[in-house]
Amino acid sequence: MNKLTQQYENAKNQAMKFMQMGEIGAYLQALAEMNKYKRMMTVLAYN
Repeated sequence: MNKLTQQYENAKNQAMKFMQMGEIGAYLQALAEMNKYKRMMTVLAYN
């Protein structure tokens, strides 16, 4: 779970960086990656 949290935070930081740089495609990919890690954390929390 700790590794997933760290990966989520890394994706979040990348998304913020891409947004500030105006790279929309990379920003959207980082958001999708954040969503993936968030879903995995939710599944682990319920199991």
